Amino acid sequence: MSQQIRALELQLGFPVFDRQGRRVVLNAAGAALLRGVERAYQELDQGLRAATSAHGVGQRSLRVTVLPSFAQRWLLPRLGRWHARHPEVTIEIEATARLVDLEREKFDIALRQGLGPWPGLTSEPLFDLSMLPVASPALAHQLIGQPLEALAQAPLLGDPAQWEDWFAQAGLRRQVVPVAIFNDFGILLQAAEQGMGVGLTRELLAADALLDGRLVRVAPRQAMLKEPQRYHIVYAPQSREEPAVRAFIDWLHEETAQSRAALDGSMTCLATGRVTGPATGKVTMPETVPADR
Repeated sequence: MSQQIRALELQLGFPVFDRQGRRVVLNAAGAALLRGVERAYQELDQGLRAATSAHGVGQRSLRVTVLPSFAQRWLLPRLGRWHARHPEVTIEIEATARLVDLEREKFDIALRQGLGPWPGLTSEPLFDLSMLPVASPALAHQLIGQPLEALAQAPLLGDPAQWEDWFAQAGLRRQVVPVAIFNDFGILLQAAEQGMGVGLTRELLAADALLDGRLVRVAPRQAMLKEPQRYHIVYAPQSREEPAVRAFIDWLHEETAQSRAALDGSMTCLATGRVTGPATGKVTMPETVPADR
């Protein structure tokens, strides 16, 4: 590496690094050079993409970074439909909670949770983060038709602050001590499916389990907690012109709309329960366990 640095500086005729003991760091000239090289690289990359598209050779692979819970509970069960529609596109999924630098690490799309915006990137809202309590059918049978206080006494899974916000929104002030806290909603939902307790989770992540009966809502739809954050599709502005990127983004919107419609339709078989104002603090759970199919 030191030989490469010396060769570069000999070619330029001036130093671009300062020596600090055994370390080398960019000096002002080196930082200016780096900015110019990065801009030139971006323009070259855009030109190559445009030329490839104009020649009629579409992008054949996609790199997508996504939160593990979203990958496990929602995206992966649907990727078969994406592949059936676009068998020519190889998709690489990195499930990580790490904030990936899309440009440096060569990712086409990120699915991120947050408020945004992300500097230098374009973001499209994918869905809101609505929270609701869910449980296994066996545990739900014990809670259906009971007052809200019964739910507060049940074994609860998840973040205590979110539970307290949910109860407060439903009209009950309660300090919550969960039986378990998880740093991933996918694990929380698995625990709820196994009957460990009632999980407070994002509705869309529980969609498939709700629709096939592995989980059941244990509160009326009105008693959902809305978080200020959303899931977003995030990408570099120039990437939207890539056919594969555009197709995947359109497919994500289509699939989330279908999930939302399926969840809304499943509510027709729910006894809606009754939510009164915060002054009374009373919420009645639905009278019957929904089939949610």
